[in-house]
Amino acid sequence: MKILALADVEDKALWDFYDKKMTEGVDLIISCGDLHPDYLQYIVTMTNVPLLYVRGNHDRKYDSKPPLGCIDIDDKIYDFKGLRIMGLGGSMRYHDGKDMYTEAEMLSRIRKMKRNIALHNGFDILVTHAPAEGYGDLDDLPHHGFGCFNYLMNRYKPKYMLHGHVHKEYGHEFIRERTHESGTKIINCYDKYYFEVSDDEHPARGKTGSFLYDLYTNISDGRKKY
Repeated sequence: MKILALADVEDKALWDFYDKKMTEGVDLIISCGDLHPDYLQYIVTMTNVPLLYVRGNHDRKYDSKPPLGCIDIDDKIYDFKGLRIMGLGGSMRYHDGKDMYTEAEMLSRIRKMKRNIALHNGFDILVTHAPAEGYGDLDDLPHHGFGCFNYLMNRYKPKYMLHGHVHKEYGHEFIRERTHESGTKIINCYDKYYFEVSDDEHPARGKTGSFLYDLYTNISDGRKKY
């Protein structure tokens, strides 16, 4: 499965000067936030593949103008052909406003998702806007990472964590990929990033090991055949 991940800046090769070769073979697109809704709408229209997104700290415009045709996965787990994708957008709170959270507030969001995580028997990709604390974040409060993301990775060991928020031009050592202590591969998806997920990196759809979720999935997929 080929995935295109996006964050923070609108790439001209995908918008102003769209070249279909840039999305050839892509099965799924994931936005990690702070992207104009028109940009996401354009990409999903041109590619005709699912586009999942979480909100960044500058996406308040989504309240009145959400990216049409795209799928909001904030505080949800989305199943794409068996790949379980969990979304937690927003950044560290550095002033009053939407899509910003204290560490305690982000932890509260995670706790509210525990039942859903258990239902899906875990998740394979964690999609956030902000980084995890100590893994590609910066010292200033706006770009500091969440410690509770480390808890999530240590507890559930997803294959990947995708984030944005920390731009390449910020004058720091920009590292695209890191490996978390849990074994999770962390990817800063600033601008655009392509990667492949093999079938053996996640359970087949309807075979997660969760009796209730697998039963629901298999019944639902069976109905779609008729």
